Amino acid sequence: MPKSRAEKESIVQEMKEKFESSQSAVLADYRGLNVAEATKLRRRLREAGCEFKIAKNTLVSLAAGQAGLDGLKPFLEGQVAIAFGEDPVAPAKILSGFIQEIKKMEIKAGVLEGQVIDVRGVKELAELPSREVLLAKILGGMQTPLYGFAGVLQGTLRSLVYALEAVRQVRAEEA
Repeated sequence: MPKSRAEKESIVQEMKEKFESSQSAVLADYRGLNVAEATKLRRRLREAGCEFKIAKNTLVSLAAGQAGLDGLKPFLEGQVAIAFGEDPVAPAKILSGFIQEIKKMEIKAGVLEGQVIDVRGVKELAELPSREVLLAKILGGMQTPLYGFAGVLQGTLRSLVYALEAVRQVRAEEA
């Protein structure tokens, strides 16, 4: 059933707000996806705090234009769904994993903090480690010099104790 002009305007406005408020968005061709698979994908995205939207390409094109993302228009052909997320990596990671699992969908492009990125950029984004892993690596990098410094101090103290012990033994032999 055709939508009224007001409904279309509200869809354009909603999509524009999603593009502006989300850290990232990933466009994917969802051709061949059945209802069960789509539900499974939506559930995974929802658990990660992401949202999966499907709208007419003309409406998405209008919303992208209003949001200043004119670079998305060439990718809006065929059946296109968009995964929006507050975490910059989550939509790309979830969609890439899901595509490898079912081998039916195809990533077309993405948006990262207001900039359009191509398929290669989305795949590189999906391969990034999670935020927790990156934080752990940073903390590990910060701890390494501290452990080295503690080892140096401990070695200096140990050398001082050995020297004092040697002096004590020499004096004990002299006495």
